Amino acid sequence: MNVQSQRGVSSRRDPDGSPPLDLIRLRQHYLSAPDTLADVLLPLRQRAAEGLPLNAWISVISEEALRTRLDSLGQQKPEDLPLYGVPFAVKDNIDVAGMPTTAACPALRYTPDKSAPVVARLEQAGAVMLGKTNMDQLATGLVGTRSPYGVCRNLFDAEYIAGGSSSGSAQVVAAGLVSFALGTDTAGSGRIPAAFNNIVGLKPTRGLLSTRGVVPACRSLDCVSVFALTVPDSAAVARLATAHDRDDPYSRRARTAWTSSPGHHALRLGVPRDDQLRFYGDRGAEAVFRQLLDRLQQDGAVVEPIDFSPFMEAGKLLYEGPWLTERWMTARALLAESPDALLPVTRTILAGGDRYSAADLFTAAYRLRALRQQTAALWQQIDALLTPTAGTLFTVAEVETDPVALNRQLGYYSQCANLLDLTAVAVPAGFTDVGLPFGVTAYGPAFGDARLSALAADIQRRVGAPLGATGHPLPAENDCVHGTVTDGLVQVGVIGAHMRGLPLNHELANRGGRFCYTTRTAPEYRLYALNHLSPSRPGMVRDPSGAPIEIEVWELPVEGFGELVAGIDAPLGIGTVQLQNAQRVKGFLCESEGIGAAEDITHFGAWRAYLANRSLPG
Repeated sequence: MNVQSQRGVSSRRDPDGSPPLDLIRLRQHYLSAPDTLADVLLPLRQRAAEGLPLNAWISVISEEALRTRLDSLGQQKPEDLPLYGVPFAVKDNIDVAGMPTTAACPALRYTPDKSAPVVARLEQAGAVMLGKTNMDQLATGLVGTRSPYGVCRNLFDAEYIAGGSSSGSAQVVAAGLVSFALGTDTAGSGRIPAAFNNIVGLKPTRGLLSTRGVVPACRSLDCVSVFALTVPDSAAVARLATAHDRDDPYSRRARTAWTSSPGHHALRLGVPRDDQLRFYGDRGAEAVFRQLLDRLQQDGAVVEPIDFSPFMEAGKLLYEGPWLTERWMTARALLAESPDALLPVTRTILAGGDRYSAADLFTAAYRLRALRQQTAALWQQIDALLTPTAGTLFTVAEVETDPVALNRQLGYYSQCANLLDLTAVAVPAGFTDVGLPFGVTAYGPAFGDARLSALAADIQRRVGAPLGATGHPLPAENDCVHGTVTDGLVQVGVIGAHMRGLPLNHELANRGGRFCYTTRTAPEYRLYALNHLSPSRPGMVRDPSGAPIEIEVWELPVEGFGELVAGIDAPLGIGTVQLQNAQRVKGFLCESEGIGAAEDITHFGAWRAYLANRSLPG
């Protein structure tokens, strides 16, 4: 893998006693050792305060403030908070109460009294904020070199860029200092740095995560994005951060996305035609991309070349059309009064933003509407569009020599997403022949976050790259969780006769149920055989001395869920079940009176395993 440390900074070595920071293994650690909050988080904060990795942080929480937060959190139980003790970072254009917001422009510095709603929701879920991260100034750039706080360098080879504009957020996740980080994504800022640092970058449907408390780049297009070590982690964080914000005029309510089951046909992936693929001479990157496509086809996927030109045309509107005026609006006072407060490259990019007229805006808007109509038809033919996240990875020296042209090349695949109202997930796809990370991005229509996360998680499992630059392997249970809460649907966990291939599965299928994934519960349940019921079923009860139990998660329409609940036989009922990936779903639980003389089968870990053992001769 050829990981090269930055100036002696080891990105693979964890603090002594610190578990891997993916949500599954960190949660397992806290459930078994709930009194270790300080042991895990204080060393991480110390490494951040020491400036590791180089130039990734703009400000770090004080030790005193962190200890106060840990004292408060320590009064609660790990099982009661889905992100209990999970460290995270925030891009420095997103407000955190009591910490400066700069957007990498010291002249705009202010200290907010309130955190942005996305930050507040994640802290309410138990997450612990460690600091604010470096970025391209005013989120103008995809490179990570445009900051007065220093150039962000790639963790795998310091001669190369980390990507931007959410550069520091990607670095600290890849370095194993936080479990996830918030970024923003207008043209690819939440995806490009993910690809360059071997992590996941989720750009949710525009408006699902509130952008109140975010310094705008293009306010009508901006998204809060999530960097994480695994796709399920990014989806779980986005789900917890999702909420309609009536005070954010661009907030949108979650609604049902795709309704067809992914199991009804072979996976159909659209890819740009060969003549529209751009790798800018990087044969190593091209080889990794084509190897991935070959692997997916061997596993049954149908790869269909599509005309990428509408996506390219939409992407050009972002910097070659009136949307540049939105970027200019953020900095117009500085451009007029204190232009030297901006870096020369930022000033150059924004200075022309005032040249567009209202007629230009309407002309571009009409064309964009036509492009949206044209691309919308594509989703009837494919399940997702798969492209390189970026065609190549440049060195810092190359970018400094020609910053605007190379930045434009980096955005070739990514700039269209928000203009076309797409959701996107960037996922590691492997390493080039010189040891540099390469990533791909899956795109789908708005509100398709859940299905897209499932597809991206499958790619991450198949590739099997280690987590960021930590050297840790993927967790054994790298399940796909739904990234957004969708109106009209309920996630239900089943542990027995309702599972696929078992006698009562038809009760889910006949009510519009769709299988999502298999996982295990948190290690706090016991399983009993209720053989007096017909057909036999398990009864699961919550017990701190329990173990993880295999569970299938299904998605049901609300009406079908109500019908299912109405038909449940005592002593079973529906409650809330904690999964080992920190998510909670509705699921079958048993009244304690019902287990009486029932056989304790917890040691089997699964109803299927119990049935298989019971059928053995002797």
